[in-house]
Amino acid sequence: MLIARSPLRISLGGGGTDLPSYYREHGGFLVAGAINKYVYITLHRTFNDELIVKYSKLEKVSHAREVEHPIIREALALLEMDGRYLEITSMADIPAGTGLGSSGSFTTALLKALHAWQHHLVHPEQIAAQACHIELERLGEPIGKQDQYIAAFGGLTCFEFLPDDTVKAWPLAISQDTREELEDNLVVFFTGYSRSASSILKEQDQRSKEHDAEMIRNLHYVKELGLRSKKALESGALDEFGALMHEHWQHKKARSKGMSNAAINEFYDLALANGALGGKLIGAGGGGFLLFYTTDKPRLLRAMRNKGLSEVRFHFDFEGTALVINE
Repeated sequence: MLIARSPLRISLGGGGTDLPSYYREHGGFLVAGAINKYVYITLHRTFNDELIVKYSKLEKVSHAREVEHPIIREALALLEMDGRYLEITSMADIPAGTGLGSSGSFTTALLKALHAWQHHLVHPEQIAAQACHIELERLGEPIGKQDQYIAAFGGLTCFEFLPDDTVKAWPLAISQDTREELEDNLVVFFTGYSRSASSILKEQDQRSKEHDAEMIRNLHYVKELGLRSKKALESGALDEFGALMHEHWQHKKARSKGMSNAAINEFYDLALANGALGGKLIGAGGGGFLLFYTTDKPRLLRAMRNKGLSEVRFHFDFEGTALVINE
């Protein structure tokens, strides 16, 4: 049996500039943090000449090309595996469609597991690049690259997306004291809404491809906010970082009418009135989790719990995509 896991993530600045339709023209930049909520992939050898795949559905097929799950099918094809005598199972700490990058985490964990099954040693860069190849190129999803890269690398990491499709990654130069304070003061709540990232990102992707001036201006500004967020975090100016989160959310909402709704806006305003300096929906928008930075955590927790929202506690993950069992 073999088990691999990949962390989910939160975006700390610059999200949205990792879509090829933007960075291939202008270059992208963002800061992301991996968290200790995971997607797990289990591989197990069976005695049956078939491939068994277990996720929200159960599939039994004679060859990998017959698998309905698109990511599993394409990953097996990429690694030239027929899947015979193999059982693949997926599990997750957080459900899909909630903005924490679960698709990228799923793909990187699956690739890590399949490479280990074939006794391949692979660098996080290779795992991330292959995951992007599967989701963006083989499957044509209108998504960005941050989820695959932060899942593979882990940590608090800066990413620069270059027009030639090269991705540069390096650790955020943050002190331990600042990192611990940041972790203590970031709070995540589930809004109760799930959504498809592809449906929301498709509009941004199309408008960027059409060189829509308003969209390009918005993403230019968001990239600048990402660079300013990096500077604030590295200098320990966490209150400034919180204010930048608020500014980021205002520009993020302007990218699409589907980015927010009346209930999410109400939750957000309530948080600002109860100690949050800034926040935003994590991921593409439309639902999922609200992330806030606060200097009065007890007050914020009381207000949001009274409104019926559930907190999700987390710590940062510094392992990235990894094997947890290989026997």
